[in-house]
Amino acid sequence: MLKRGLKPNKFLAWTGLMFLKMLGWRVEGEIPPIKKFVMIAAPHTTNWDFPITLALSFALMVKVYWMGKATIFRWPFGEICRWLGGIPVDRSQSQNIVEQSVNTFNESDKLIIIIPPEGSRKKVSYWKTGFYHIARGANVPIVLGFLDYRRKVGGIGPTFYTTGRIEEDMQKIKAFYATVTGKYQAMFRNVQLKS
Repeated sequence: MLKRGLKPNKFLAWTGLMFLKMLGWRVEGEIPPIKKFVMIAAPHTTNWDFPITLALSFALMVKVYWMGKATIFRWPFGEICRWLGGIPVDRSQSQNIVEQSVNTFNESDKLIIIIPPEGSRKKVSYWKTGFYHIARGANVPIVLGFLDYRRKVGGIGPTFYTTGRIEEDMQKIKAFYATVTGKYQAMFRNVQLKS
């Protein structure tokens, strides 16, 4: 069951905007008027991506959930991570994350889950496609969220509806990110598809 602790409000929106302003960042785009969707978070190349993404969600006054490795949910930060929308994922066990996420979408009236397609902030040679299969299975769209360190802009790009032709869809999704620059761009490439 998802924690419902943190709710968007004007104070958090102001806090998020001030944090972004201190870092020289600005917000671009708007949350689409859709109750449920998967949001891609890309590029993901540094630990800084998390606080900036969180500040963006505050500034946009939206409640988001995100998946993180189970180890960060240990004491003393576990409850805080859950309160901030964290969903622990145990990477050491073969669990059906896609099926669990689809079920969570089906049981929820309103839900936004942020997923980095790289699955890690380390350099990878492929994008994982779990986010695609979750969106497809739950019959929800994919919203293209981004952090562009070159322009110091973070925000919301287009809304994408899957067709079931994964190779074609992924090429269109990745085309959006071709001009987005990660903090460590060498770690963010137009990587290959992996199912």
